[in-house]
Formats: sequence, structure tokens, C-alpha cells
Amino acid sequence: MIDDGNHPATKGDLSVLKGDLSALKGDLSALRDELVEAIHDGQTELLKAFYGFTQTVQARFKEQDETEAAIKRRMSTLESRILEIEKRLNLPPSAA
Repeated sequence: MIDDGNHPATKGDLSVLKGDLSALKGDLSALRDELVEAIHDGQTELLKAFYGFTQTVQARFKEQDETEAAIKRRMSTLESRILEIEKRLNLPPSAA
């Protein structure tokens, strides 16, 4: 007999459906576990990448800070020298 979907379900049909649903539920549970693990692995890889990037940026900032400090020291030295030159030019020699 051809099943056209209009016949009433038997207890046997319901039992088969129940078994199929139980198997599907187990498959979905395993799929869910795999998906959760894959998401966790992806998060771990992203964190590793961000930490690597952060270390690189920190090294660059440190280098820039050191360069800036060296420039400030040089500027301070130049300002001191210019101040000494201005003093010599603006103050008349003392009569000794």
C-alpha cells in the first residue's frame, strides 16, 4: 500500500518515530558538543592572536617612548646652551 499521509498512525509508526527522534536527539547533542568545542577553539586562537599583537604594539610604544625621552634630553641640552649664549649676548661684560 502506498502511504499518502492520510492514513492514521499506528502504535508501531509512533514507536519508530520515537526511536528516530531519540537517535536524532543524540546526534544533535553530539553536534552541539562539537560546535561548542569549535567555538571555544576559535576563541582561544583569537586570544592568542590578540596577545601577540599586543606584545608587538607594546614593544613599539616602548621604543617610541625611549626615542621621545632621548629627544627631550637633547632639546633640554640645546635650550641650556642657547640660554648661555643669550646671557653672554645680552649682559655686558662686568668691569673687573
